[in-house]
Amino acid sequence: MNVYDGDRMAELLTDQGLSAAPEGDDADLVVLNTCHIREKAAEKVYSDIGRLRRDDGTAPLIAVAGCVAQAEGEEIMARAPSVRMVVGPQAYHRLPEMLADATHGKRVTDTDMPLETKFGALPSRRRSGPTAFLTVQEGCDKFCTYCVVPYTRGAEVSRPFADLVDEAQRLVEAGAREITLLGQNVNAWTGEDGKGRTIGLDGLIRALAALPDLARIRYTTSHPNDMTDALIAAHGEIDKLMPYLHLPVQSGNDRVLKAMNRSHSAESYLKVLEKVRAARPDIALSGDFIVGFPGESDAEFDDTLKIVGQVGYAQAFSFKYSPRPGTPAATMDDQIPADVMNERLQRLQDALNRDQMAFNQASVGKTCAILIERKGRHPGQWLGKSPWLQSVHFEGEAAIGDIVTVELTSAGPNSLGARLLQPSHA
Repeated sequence: MNVYDGDRMAELLTDQGLSAAPEGDDADLVVLNTCHIREKAAEKVYSDIGRLRRDDGTAPLIAVAGCVAQAEGEEIMARAPSVRMVVGPQAYHRLPEMLADATHGKRVTDTDMPLETKFGALPSRRRSGPTAFLTVQEGCDKFCTYCVVPYTRGAEVSRPFADLVDEAQRLVEAGAREITLLGQNVNAWTGEDGKGRTIGLDGLIRALAALPDLARIRYTTSHPNDMTDALIAAHGEIDKLMPYLHLPVQSGNDRVLKAMNRSHSAESYLKVLEKVRAARPDIALSGDFIVGFPGESDAEFDDTLKIVGQVGYAQAFSFKYSPRPGTPAATMDDQIPADVMNERLQRLQDALNRDQMAFNQASVGKTCAILIERKGRHPGQWLGKSPWLQSVHFEGEAAIGDIVTVELTSAGPNSLGARLLQPSHA
């Protein structure tokens, strides 16, 4: 979502006559677009601000955007005098007027969450690579006890159906072959279609699949409680919807899940995955995990390892619990020592890496379509993604944006090698 927001801010500033500074060293303006999910991400903002000061003592005009800006706007202004603008994730469409004030010596902050959304004020999409992000839903009403998103992004809001179809069409016209639909809880999206019927994410996906030149659709990030039967069925019925699902569980233990306010159990989560696999047997599954949540015992952590073993994730993201100011979990008793979290994270990542490698190895010998995203390191080499979101490299006559048929020939932990079988633009 930050990549999407960054692209939109860049387009907005381009309309003001600015152009991208390729290396950044000679930039007149630097916008740091930030995340507040983990403490390290927030602290990195301040180190990046310091690094922007040049040898001669000067610095570019600095704006801090995103969720750290939303949560710590006043502190940023007090702690980092070189920052001229602080703008939250719901207000970045106001960057042009803020920039006008900042260039006249003012320091300006805008962390409002206005009733009118930013999307209507943003310029039309004019260019895209072969893959593109499209934010369809923002905010969260789940209030997991460890998470700052409801406080930095606000309540769940779904963008209108017609606006999304229009933006998707413009992205396709600008060169996108694949679109990933984004949201903090993307599968909570709801709206009215062109006939006034209430639809969910599955209905939006079906509408986008009708765009002739759009070849692939993905979505992330989902919540287990919003995986409707209709959305699950879409995985088996819509060819353009790729066989990949990112569905965070966070923990395999029910007591920990309840303390996290996750509103699902390990069993209900596994039942959802069972339905998904029944609809699309070849689907690749991905998840998120937090180790060391306050009060997590060794036995409760072992339950997380058990669910990993049961699922066999193709990919996953795992983190040590990071206390975020203002969240209920930050003041809970029994905070877990760092050395215990480190040991648990290593064990979890060993298991996840094992399963990712196994999934990649099981892919060897398959024939599949690859969307070429960029050139590789070597002459004649190309890099792209498989339907299962694996990075694949191969050599042959092709071009960025092509969809080609390959045979997967070798597997590493993070990528696969392939042999080009048939160039294609389908």
